Amino acid sequence: MPADLHCHTRLSDGSLGIEDLILLAKRSGVDTIAITDHDCLAGTVRGKIIGERHGVNVIPGVEISAYDTVHEKKVHILCYLPENPDRLEGLCKRNSLSRRKASQLMVVKASQRFPISSELVLKCAAGSTNIYKQHILHALMECGYSTEIFGNMYTELFDPKNPDNINILPKFPEPLEVLEAIHEAGGIAVLAHPGFYDNFDILPELIKNGLNGVEVWHPKNTNEDVEKLMAIAKKHNLLMTGGSDFHGMYGAAITTLASYSTPEENLNLLLGYQAKQRRAKKKAAKAEAVAAAE
Repeated sequence: MPADLHCHTRLSDGSLGIEDLILLAKRSGVDTIAITDHDCLAGTVRGKIIGERHGVNVIPGVEISAYDTVHEKKVHILCYLPENPDRLEGLCKRNSLSRRKASQLMVVKASQRFPISSELVLKCAAGSTNIYKQHILHALMECGYSTEIFGNMYTELFDPKNPDNINILPKFPEPLEVLEAIHEAGGIAVLAHPGFYDNFDILPELIKNGLNGVEVWHPKNTNEDVEKLMAIAKKHNLLMTGGSDFHGMYGAAITTLASYSTPEENLNLLLGYQAKQRRAKKKAAKAEAVAAAE
């Protein structure tokens, strides 16, 4: 059965609520999803409870934002199954605050260019933990200045190549800080959509510092990216995951739930990863004790 391990809800920049997403999964024949809202763990517990009610396995997750200052690129790292999720709350809160400051400035700039109010943008962002670009575009659609979330208006306002853009990049931590925080929380760290942000240059450093997996199957990964990522994963014994990066109507393209997914074999490896790691550590500790006794 398909497993979509990259889904967003209204808590961040998705358009569907948690229960609506889970019902969509059930009606689509998808029995496993992961809710991976941006810098937000708020939906994990509720998602699991609602999922059990509807017969959908909901894996706890979060997509944490980072910025690679060396290569000047965004980096997103997915965290799955954190054993101590509270240890990620501080990092998520800092990221959320940074995003909020940037979004507030973008709303001001957008309202200077178009007669939209911050109150309207906030209404469009109702239910979210923050204001995202999609919410600003939603407000512009409500006022008749655009007929779509992603289109010419989005390019005009947020494309860095446009000298008149209003885009403001939030200040996010370095990828290694995020990686360390995920491991401290007992989570599984997977590099999200490496092909989207062209994160191949930082991949060796992440692997050296304990990256657990890579997102191989994703709408923004080309066929060449997939082959390259599979080769890297096999060479370094990394987990391989996949997901649609589902956002509902807030998606950049038409992407249905589980249109990109994680094969069952790879899903089982993810679900059994932490237990396998604990067994390996226990075995190593036992061997070390025996060697010390001799």
